[in-house]
Amino acid sequence: MRIRRLLPGLAALCLGAVLARSLASSVGVNHLLVAIALGAIVANVADVPDDLEPGIATHKLWLSAGIVLMGASISVGTVLEVGGRVFLVVIAVASVTLVVVELLARNVFGLAERLGSLLAAGASICGVSAVVAVAGTVRAREAQVAYAAATVLLFDAITIAVYPIVGDLLDLSSTVFGVWAGVSMFSTGPVVAVGFAHSEVAGQWATMTKLSRNALIGVVVLAYASYYARTGDGDTPSVRTLWAEFPKFVVGFLALAALSSLGLFSAAQQTSIEHAYNWLFLLAFVGLGTEIQLGDLRQTGLVPAFVVLLSLLVASTLSLLLLLVLF
Repeated sequence: MRIRRLLPGLAALCLGAVLARSLASSVGVNHLLVAIALGAIVANVADVPDDLEPGIATHKLWLSAGIVLMGASISVGTVLEVGGRVFLVVIAVASVTLVVVELLARNVFGLAERLGSLLAAGASICGVSAVVAVAGTVRAREAQVAYAAATVLLFDAITIAVYPIVGDLLDLSSTVFGVWAGVSMFSTGPVVAVGFAHSEVAGQWATMTKLSRNALIGVVVLAYASYYARTGDGDTPSVRTLWAEFPKFVVGFLALAALSSLGLFSAAQQTSIEHAYNWLFLLAFVGLGTEIQLGDLRQTGLVPAFVVLLSLLVASTLSLLLLLVLF
């Protein structure tokens, strides 16, 4: 019965993916960006019918599956060659972003402490996923969670449009653009989309960089739990809770990357896997587009949005300068 409920929405995702591929070939625009645009147009012009919503909601599963399969195309040797520098940039930029948001929210704009923490987690680690993970630990109010999530989604929509333009204007290399997107944008879906919109190599680096950033979620949840527990207003997360919040597809991605490096996939198999994850990404991004609700984004508070905008400008500028020096 549950599978039957999913079928209409899955069919809609498939139709959107095929249409996006066809339109992209006709107008010369990247198919992943077209997929997001199609989803957003449907969601904001015609609304998504109720019977399609369960199937469309599976788009996060297809994104995760695509990322796992992408591991088969990654060379561990290449990652190790420059991975240390990339991880240092990830740590530095994530830390600076978190601190900047906290300082601006509390000391400059006077936002509520928990709202500032939710914004800091979302901007520095992995978007709405980090907002939800930290919210459960610090006992944030539902209104604060909604505010922070809407703010993150606003900038997801903005960066999907702006980053490819900036990358072209600055004529960034595939590696620099991919790492830059992965280290400074917020949510995994938009990062993967703009990375592959630039090039295959940029998409791979954007995804790998974002996965390393996502893996920091446990550290951030523990840090906020410790801080708020000292004030008596937070919960100490268990190991089970931390594992529940950890992005499992990181493990699958690394496993396939290791198998690929051992030479277990032939060239033909890798080509087939590449086609498979490209179609999975198309399905995922049609669904992602339906989450861009312009009406909801207009309700985002100006002050939280301004705080996150300032932190994004700092993070994107700092990371780009570091990458241009390192690469």
